[in-house]
Amino acid sequence: MRVFKFGGASVKDADGVKNVVKVLQEVGHDNTLVVVSAMGKTTNAMEAIVNAYFEDKSSVKTEIQDVIKYHNDILAALFVNGKHPIFNKIKILFDEVQGFLAWNKSPHYNFVYDQVVGYGELVSTTIISAYLNEVGLKNNWLDVRELIKTDDSYRDTVVDWKRTQENISKIVDQKILNITQGFLGSDNNNFTTTLGREGSDYSAAILAYCLNATSVTIWKDVPGVLNADPRYFKDTQLLNNISYREAIELAFYGASVIHPKTLQPLQGKEIPLHVKSFLNPKNRGTTVGKGVGIEPEVPCFIVKKSQVLMKLSSLDFSFIVEDSISELFKMFHDYKMKVDLIQNSAISFSVCVDNKFGRLDELLNNLKSRFKVTYQENVSLYTIRHFNAEAIESLLNGYEVLLEQRGKETVQFVIK
Repeated sequence: MRVFKFGGASVKDADGVKNVVKVLQEVGHDNTLVVVSAMGKTTNAMEAIVNAYFEDKSSVKTEIQDVIKYHNDILAALFVNGKHPIFNKIKILFDEVQGFLAWNKSPHYNFVYDQVVGYGELVSTTIISAYLNEVGLKNNWLDVRELIKTDDSYRDTVVDWKRTQENISKIVDQKILNITQGFLGSDNNNFTTTLGREGSDYSAAILAYCLNATSVTIWKDVPGVLNADPRYFKDTQLLNNISYREAIELAFYGASVIHPKTLQPLQGKEIPLHVKSFLNPKNRGTTVGKGVGIEPEVPCFIVKKSQVLMKLSSLDFSFIVEDSISELFKMFHDYKMKVDLIQNSAISFSVCVDNKFGRLDELLNNLKSRFKVTYQENVSLYTIRHFNAEAIESLLNGYEVLLEQRGKETVQFVIK
């Protein structure tokens, strides 16, 4: 069985949905499980609904109506018959969102987030499944929450692999075309959970692992994995082949094409990962698998924006050693700070973190009781894999370097 994953950009409008049909017709659709993200920027829009719910309840209705209109416009372009059952199915899903927000009593942002934001995927897959059936591509819609089971650490859950394997083996018919959601799972109480932002790639890998799939293909709006993000760098190059190890390194440092957690289950069963263009589905793209490290071997540039650089010093000039560092990492974990770079000396400790859960102020208040703390927000962390002097010079031209760290294959710069 093959697993395909289509992201939000590939299904952002009716033409995108029609193109999914074209891709499936060109490359085949038997014995295939298709994982689909929310349409376009729907996840951002659903996040806005959650934020309005906590900050300005009077604007919740407007935010929801904007999302409903966006999807209704896509429905109207796909289904000429306005009485098609899909219109009522989508209305029911949005009614569920509004119903949850009306009766919810939980004050916990992350819990509410997962219950609301996940409807982006439920709506997109319901529309796409119906349209595929309409044009003759018969398929089975699956609720991924019945397949992938997790703990209840909402917004960044941990997969229960044993139960997930049992569910997938029991529920998924591998002989037909199946459509399901990325990003989602459910906990022991059957509340919706999410696997982290951009987690649909990880969903595809989980499903592929449990199905012993022959391959996973991620369909993107780029020709494959490039050596740099074209939004920030010029003259990017396509990487034809990447080893699992190299891809994991790139993902760890923040390469946005492949989700960091995606590669581990695939490597475990040596399932090849293809990254291909949904605009040119017959083109080769990039293959991640066993073998050559990276081909062609060129410098790879990775940037992470909106980082926080902190420098911590002991208040009494004592050494920062194992006990102190252990305590620090526990705090980073407790406040959900993703640590992207560390550097320490005898009495100081520098760290670059991603404040994606917005808990920096809480962390700083805790740290200042134990350490002298200086910090800078909105810095950028640049990483170059397989660097050379020319690559470094092209990157640093005109920028102020706040921190530098070099290894044999990798150099990193924190830049303001």
